[in-house]
Amino acid sequence: MTIINDFAGRSALVTGAASGIGAACARALVARGATKLVLVDVDGAGLDALDLPGCEVHRITGSVADEALWVGLDPLLAGLDHAVVNAGIGSGGPISAVSLAEWRRVMAVNLDGAFLTLAHSLRAMEGKAGSVVVVSSTTGLKPVPGIGPYGVSKAAVAHMARIAAAENARKGIRVNAIAPGGVDTAIWESGADFQASVAAIGREATLKAMAKTTPSGRFASSDEIADSILYLLGDGAANVTGHVLVSDGGFTL
Repeated sequence: MTIINDFAGRSALVTGAASGIGAACARALVARGATKLVLVDVDGAGLDALDLPGCEVHRITGSVADEALWVGLDPLLAGLDHAVVNAGIGSGGPISAVSLAEWRRVMAVNLDGAFLTLAHSLRAMEGKAGSVVVVSSTTGLKPVPGIGPYGVSKAAVAHMARIAAAENARKGIRVNAIAPGGVDTAIWESGADFQASVAAIGREATLKAMAKTTPSGRFASSDEIADSILYLLGDGAANVTGHVLVSDGGFTL
């Protein structure tokens, strides 16, 4: 087996790192030689459960929407090489039925938190080359009924990534986004419909039924999405910036 150490000696920030895509990115970065990780999530137990041998790991429990958290992290992030802006929460219901409180709850994490993560990461990379990947969603590209706040927040972060790319290209800092389709992660667990279906037919059958709207007939794994994120982060994508990579099994066709 060939071991690729293309992130050897490099540092990376990953938010939403306790599970799903974020945890998969953390594991992949360590496997490919990263020597320092700063991991942020509200789930401290999940962060502690990550096995990341041979790497300096800083596990930060807190919300990405907390500005004070980022101010406190600035010294630790100095000289950062890479960032994965991944933390996010789901939401359901038609726009006409969504309360302002629910709207703001989703935007606080998915948009404000992404903005704070990106802004502090870019400042940490000042004076050196670096790269950032913002995790968006196909629901930010294709209107999907019933998830208004989530879809709007993901459309916004994709555009934010493109603006940041234009602002930072001459500084040697690349910013891209990825728009996954269905991915088998814990974000589904909070949905009442998902919970009811799992209780009735099981989790695997529920995901298979949900994937019927995807031409490939399957949801991606977190590891598959992490591989695409690391491509955008790494030197193999040195000429790629301001791009939104769609990885959706054909969902947006």
